[in-house]
Amino acid sequence: MAGKGTTYEWQNGAVAWFDRRLPIFSMMRTELVDYPTPRNLNYWWNFGSLAGIIRVIKIGTGVMLAMHYTPHADHAFDSVERIMRDVNYGWLLRYMHMNGASMFFVVVYIHMFRGLYYGSYKSPREVLWGLGVIILLLMMATAFMGYVLPWGQMSFWGATVITNLFSAIPLVGESIVQWLWGGFTVDNPTLNRFFSLHYLLPFLIFGVVFLHLWALHISKSNNPLGIDIKGPQDTLPFTPYFTIKDLFGLGVFLIIYLFFVFFAPNFFGEPDNYIKANPLVTPPHIVPEWYFLPFYAILRAITFDIWFLSAKLLGVIAMFAAVLILFFLPWLDRSPVRSGRFRPLFKPFFWLFAANCILLGVVGAKPPEGNWIWIGQLATAYYFAYFLIILPLLSIIERPLPLPSSISTAVTAMGIGVPARGVAE
Repeated sequence: MAGKGTTYEWQNGAVAWFDRRLPIFSMMRTELVDYPTPRNLNYWWNFGSLAGIIRVIKIGTGVMLAMHYTPHADHAFDSVERIMRDVNYGWLLRYMHMNGASMFFVVVYIHMFRGLYYGSYKSPREVLWGLGVIILLLMMATAFMGYVLPWGQMSFWGATVITNLFSAIPLVGESIVQWLWGGFTVDNPTLNRFFSLHYLLPFLIFGVVFLHLWALHISKSNNPLGIDIKGPQDTLPFTPYFTIKDLFGLGVFLIIYLFFVFFAPNFFGEPDNYIKANPLVTPPHIVPEWYFLPFYAILRAITFDIWFLSAKLLGVIAMFAAVLILFFLPWLDRSPVRSGRFRPLFKPFFWLFAANCILLGVVGAKPPEGNWIWIGQLATAYYFAYFLIILPLLSIIERPLPLPSSISTAVTAMGIGVPARGVAE
């Protein structure tokens, strides 16, 4: 017998002896091999595992980079150059880490939009979804602090602009900014604390990811049909069916990721960040990394005061609200149907929302002048209207299409002849 709760007989005596005392092998078999997975999962479900893999790559390369980085305002920029030129394969470590951040956000954003379309935030997965939003917030904080570490022009001025936003908070804003800075301007204390937090937060993310996976295995995976598993005929064991699918997706992902690492390593970067930070010279156009641009556009969209609330404070509130509103999505969308496949009115609004998010990214990269101001304001208005008005209204007026009776019935109707688990046995 293996660990408690399993009847699997381990053939290896050493494994069986260890597993009786600490059933880690039984847990791995239960959760990674025998785990009953909806048999109709498609390649959109690859991105969760891809996010975990790129997270491990980021932590591994980050630990090695930290061994050579000097978190001091006078030496940080030069230490990065030393990593690139003198450390054995330092250029590879840095390019993998730097482009890994962009790949991580690409994967997570696709993972999120898949969840939005297929209703993966609905009951009983509210906690699973909330943990995912916490991971996103921690990712954004980690990425922002990491962007400061090269101590180039865009690093310095990006940190100055973003941290200054907290000064808009009444009464305590200035104190918060000084606490973030460790003084009265962005300087060496700021760099030191950002380096410490950038190193520690990924391990906190790893812990929340563990809770995220735990919640996933409790509430079970959603599927493209958005219907519950009715029995063993609706599932397949995770291994080998979905591990093979994940490995294929990983191969495609690595081709794209390593293309940027080896052939276009600075594609996502800003040229100004290869100039050493200079507090006396302000870049003509300060922009964050591309994955922050939609939220940056929302921040800048508020150009008017409301009563005693300044435009700056309203912009900060809107920027944070753009992420925090995701926590409440399971209660804003009250439709009993999860999957967008069966929601005819939901589909066009969802795809318009996806296009709107891309538009916000474009607006965030442009100077806040001319037509870009009102375009950003309209895009921001639709972003919040989608969650606060459109989804609640659709929950009332939409008439969904009839759902299949079960996953296996739908799969059989599609002509997919993979034997159902339990039937073939």
